Amino acid sequence: MSDLIRDLHTEFERAASARRKGNEGQARVCARRAAGIAIREYLIRRGTRPPSLSAYDLLNLIKEDAHLSPHLRRIADHLTLRVTEEFRLPVEADLVAEARLLCQGLLPDWEK
Repeated sequence: MSDLIRDLHTEFERAASARRKGNEGQARVCARRAAGIAIREYLIRRGTRPPSLSAYDLLNLIKEDAHLSPHLRRIADHLTLRVTEEFRLPVEADLVAEARLLCQGLLPDWEK
């Protein structure tokens, strides 16, 4: 198993563990980190040096990527949303599931 695949699995396992413990905020953090890992690899595979190590910065970058489907760009947008004062997302979204879809869209071979 490559480091990339191991790192993605680790973040999704951490997200699942946080969610089981009722810590949805930590689950969202793990989902964003997994997305950042996938985005960095996606950019490298396209011959682009990632301009940042920050998952948040990379998510903002790919929200504008014309090579991506509107669906994947919308997921990237959801992953950058701030929670309300009640610690809720302003949209109905499962960021862990959406991060997994984003990773699959960017790196179709990561779960094989």
